[in-house]
Amino acid sequence: MSGDLKWNKIIGAGLAVAFVIVGLPQVTAAVFHTETPEKMGYFVDAPEEAAAGAAAPVLPPDWGTVLPTADLAAGEQAFARCQACHTATAGGADGTGPNLYGVVGGPVMHRAGFAYSDAMAAHKAEAPTWGLDELDQFLTAPARYVPGTKMSFAGIRDTQTRVNLIAWLRSQGSSLAIPAPDPSRQPGAAAPAAPAEGEAPAPGAETATAPAGGPAGSAPITGAAAQSTTQTSPVAPAH
Repeated sequence: MSGDLKWNKIIGAGLAVAFVIVGLPQVTAAVFHTETPEKMGYFVDAPEEAAAGAAAPVLPPDWGTVLPTADLAAGEQAFARCQACHTATAGGADGTGPNLYGVVGGPVMHRAGFAYSDAMAAHKAEAPTWGLDELDQFLTAPARYVPGTKMSFAGIRDTQTRVNLIAWLRSQGSSLAIPAPDPSRQPGAAAPAAPAEGEAPAPGAETATAPAGGPAGSAPITGAAAQSTTQTSPVAPAH
């Protein structure tokens, strides 16, 4: 009799476990009721690209001003993210990427024997030298500046970090001189826009075409007088 009860207990325990497994999801669904949201995810109020494109263009760094004050120690720290693929010491070996000793101001594809991508070879035909502006644009977004490059690095968006890194790379075997400060690259130095159609020209703009104080219908000014008159007219900025 005791043996029969033992097996009955075992079977009962198994059935109880089965009922718990089957019934638990139903009980949980009843207790924790959820409804499908009308809109999935969270709304992020991000500006449209069109609105961003209307902003004033960002001027490139004024290298004559930023290089003398760059933080070389911070630039060396920034290079730490490049060390998985590059070295920058004299005689350093190539890795996944070429050795970068003397790269600033040097030729594109400066490492003989390194297997550069076809995209970099095509870029060399357009811009054969790693100038300061070229390096800055490449480090900002390599795949955008040289489409098809093998370099998978996403880029450095922070301008000061790029300046520090380029300044440090320049200290590694580069003979490129620091250029003179460029006032046209200073903040607020953007060229004034030409007047829109129908808009009144700037004061003095008529002096290039109107006779100087002569009555209507008088002969146009010629010779040195005309030359001195045209020099007073504003020059539209090149685009």
